[in-house]
Formats: sequence, structure tokens, C-alpha cells
Amino acid sequence: MDSAIDYVRLVEQVVGPMPRPVDFSYVWGAALEELSHARPDARIINLETSVTRSEAWLDKGINYRMSPENAACLRAAGVDCCVLANNHVLDWGRAGLVETLNTLDALGIKTAGAGRDVTEAIRPAVLDIAGKGRVIIQAFGLPTSGVPRSWSATETAPGVNVLPDLSAESVALIRRQLKGVRRPGDVVIVSLHWGPNWGNNIPQSQRRFAHELIDAADVSIVHGHSSHHAKAIEVYKDRLILYGCGDFLNDYEGIEGHEEFRGDLAVMYFASVDPMARDLVALDLTPLQIRRFQLVRATPEDVAWLQQTLARESREFGVDVELKAGGRLAACWRGTRDNAKSAAKGRTAS
Repeated sequence: MDSAIDYVRLVEQVVGPMPRPVDFSYVWGAALEELSHARPDARIINLETSVTRSEAWLDKGINYRMSPENAACLRAAGVDCCVLANNHVLDWGRAGLVETLNTLDALGIKTAGAGRDVTEAIRPAVLDIAGKGRVIIQAFGLPTSGVPRSWSATETAPGVNVLPDLSAESVALIRRQLKGVRRPGDVVIVSLHWGPNWGNNIPQSQRRFAHELIDAADVSIVHGHSSHHAKAIEVYKDRLILYGCGDFLNDYEGIEGHEEFRGDLAVMYFASVDPMARDLVALDLTPLQIRRFQLVRATPEDVAWLQQTLARESREFGVDVELKAGGRLAACWRGTRDNAKSAAKGRTAS
């Protein structure tokens, strides 16, 4: 493949003709209605592509990029912060990363996890939520997800905020990077691009590390990604751990393989956090499906499949996932009812 049009043709072989051209809101489809319904204070995504016209591509097999002219689609969904610490943001070289950063800056979208030098790459994004406080997003890419250590930003070169491993030293590193930015009362999200694309297994090393981030770094949400499908959810000491959020938008439709994981099903995660205690109050989920490169409502059968799958995978972590009205889901855990009575609520969505 050397053109995105080839991916469109693959889809058309399966579902028939695609509309073209489309406006910037097209890809978000039903997600826009959900965002309007939930009205989250912060909208955070992992942007796993370069936004560039650079031709300095790296010979790595799969190279993703978006034309800067099309990046306005991110504003159509009101995205506040793009996490860039992943294994595709440098697909088109360091010049491609700089153009990505410049494009997002021009759109008024904050970034975390990559920068024009190491100082910028390790600097967390800060979102001010009127009347509620601040949300701090710190992001890291790990070699287990295919992020090369050579992609690390340096004093003189653009790059990624690479975390070498899941050791106690890495927890201490995260604490140091947060120290100069966080204030008392901040809700801290640590976003991690870790692990393989497929499979429901949660390594003990990931679980231990997520717990240590909460215990030692006072993190409110661990936002894990890299898997192309949604994985288990854990609530540890009333703090949220998403081990793998799955893909929300991709170009895999029409490509065969790994159907048992249902990578065509996407999930919106709406996390309600008490701005005083910084604990999780509620977690609502909206299942959607990628169809014709657009997010559409999942069928009742697909919603039930996702509910059963997430409930099964999350059970060992003390979390159940229940069906709600309107094709939505809710996570339940010990203390959920007490937390739901909290008078003060803040909402973040990833």
C-alpha cells in the first residue's frame, strides 16, 4: 500500500461504495451525539499517526500519516489533548514529528509524550477545568509496544518520552517528571502505550506497575493503550486502570485477521472523578462500531458481546460491567454506590 485510497477500496469491496468527499465530522459519526450527551470536561485521545507531508519515512513496514489539512477533524470532536507517545508518531522522521506538533499547536490542541526536544517531550499537558481544577496528562511509550528507544527525545533532537521498562526506577522517573508541574488537588492521568496489539492477557508486571503509580505517584487514572481491542478494567483504591482502551478509529476495515477480538468495536470511556478526593466516582462506557470509516451505533448483539467480554476479563480485577439503557455500559466495583453519592463530580473522557 502506498496510498490511503487503497484502504478505501478494500472497504468498498466489503460494504459497497463509500461517500466522498466527506466533511471533518464524518469519521466521528455517533460519537458526536455521545459527547453532546455526556459533555465531558476533557477529551483525551492517543493520536497514533504523524500529521505531516514529510517524505523522510523510516523503513519500519507500516508508516501512518495524516495530511495536516485534514487534522481539523480533531477539532470537529473537540479534542483537548493528543497523547503522542506511541510507535507511529515518528514514522515519517523527526521532521514529521515537528510538523505534527506545529499542526496541533495551530489547532489549539495540547500534546503530551513527545516534543521538539527532551524538555518539551517530558512536559505534561495541563488542562484547566473551570470551577473544578486541573487535569495533568503525562504520557510514555514503551518498547513492549514497538517504540524504539532510539526514538527518545534528546537535548538537541525531537522525539518521544520513552519509558524503558516497568521498574521501580521508572515509577521514580514519572514522579520526578510530574513534580515540577503538579499542584495539590490536580487530577493526574498517566498514559502508557504498552504491550502487544492483540490478546486479553494482562501481565503481572503491568498490574504491579499500575498499582505503584497509584500508591507512589498518586495517579488518578492509568490510561493504557496499544491493543487494537478493549481489555480489562481495574479499580484499585478507587483509582481507574484501563489496561487497553482499544482502537477508536482505524483503517483495518476490510483487512482480515484476529476477528475473535472484534477490533471493529470501539469504546468511549467516560470517567467521573471527584475533584476533591481525585477518586473515581463512576465509569460509563459507550460501545460503537467502525463502519465505512465512521463510528456508528453498535447493534444490541454487539453491545451484549462487549459487555460480556469486558465483564469476564475484568472480573479478576474486582470490576463488573453491566448493561444500561440506550446501548451503554457501566463499570461497577466495591464502593461504587458510596462513590456515586459524592456531591462534587468532575468528568474526563479518554
